[in-house]
Amino acid sequence: MEKMGSLQDQLDAITSNTRQLVQADRLAVGERAIAELFATGIEERILPVGALAPAFALYDASGKLVRSEDLLALGPLVVKFFRGRWCPYCITELETWRDLFPQLRERGALLVAIGPQTERQSDFMVGQHGLPFPVLTDPACALAEQFGLAYTVPEYYRDYYLSIMVNLPFINGERSWRLPMPATYVLGRDGRVLFAEAHADFRVRPEPEETLATLSIRVR
Repeated sequence: MEKMGSLQDQLDAITSNTRQLVQADRLAVGERAIAELFATGIEERILPVGALAPAFALYDASGKLVRSEDLLALGPLVVKFFRGRWCPYCITELETWRDLFPQLRERGALLVAIGPQTERQSDFMVGQHGLPFPVLTDPACALAEQFGLAYTVPEYYRDYYLSIMVNLPFINGERSWRLPMPATYVLGRDGRVLFAEAHADFRVRPEPEETLATLSIRVR
């Protein structure tokens, strides 16, 4: 079924539905966590446009090692950092990119999605949502840290996650509550960052058209 509206429209609909279903005091905990993360200035410290992106070698959902240098040898690369298959915002965004993947390939580019969840979790996600691009596991958000995206979920927010069956240490296979800010990067074939955007508020994501426009302008 064809989706209607922009990506942000779809994400805003998730937020609206959540506000109708979840008690105000529980919502306030999440709003506090978002505000506090934003106040750290983390958005200003992400790997910027023009920087050389760190090389990586991570395992995909099938257990295959995927190297950034091999991907960049084939063309520019869109890198999507996501929180996990438990996050409806991330799934909605990745499904949008699934539907746009042919346009991305027409521009000679590739895409990978990177999150801290285990390979088994990624395998479930790829199969359930029909993702045509590699989904890579970033243990303990080590690569996300190099991109300036990693943070630790505050203790007061962990009980909320557990109450909705999001046990991050189990899902991610680590005794850790580390997550990445959802982020979109475009890397040129030389590994330089052409586009970079991340938000402390996980409910906000860049429109795919911005990324596709970057590829149209910068890649020939």
